[in-house]
Amino acid sequence: MKKVITYGTFDLLHYGHINLLRRARQYGDYLIVALSTDAFNENQKHKKAYFSYEQRKSLVEAIRYVDLVIPEQRWEQKLSDIKHFQVDTFVMGDDWTGKFDFLKDYCEVIYLPRTPEISSTQIRQELKSHK
Repeated sequence: MKKVITYGTFDLLHYGHINLLRRARQYGDYLIVALSTDAFNENQKHKKAYFSYEQRKSLVEAIRYVDLVIPEQRWEQKLSDIKHFQVDTFVMGDDWTGKFDFLKDYCEVIYLPRTPEISSTQIRQELKSHK
């Protein structure tokens, strides 16, 4: 079985997220999503998600391309996750291109193009401007 892993907050879930997860799953038989915890988002990423970790987790678990959701609690856990889950392919959006090339010694690293016309940041900005 070929395992794939990706990481993210997946807040304000939208079709760009679904596209990324669908394409990531095409690289293997089993897709693991490491979902940023609330504490990680606030303390390390310096952002606050609209939905709580548990709410986002239930949404991501409901997506048919996703086999397992695990918590992302720190930047440095990627290598230990790859080793622990025996991951074959690491997938991220292309806005991270080059940032995780150090993982190529342990698995294949792929940066997928994002869906250009949609983002959670864009949704937040548009909702804010409509107040």
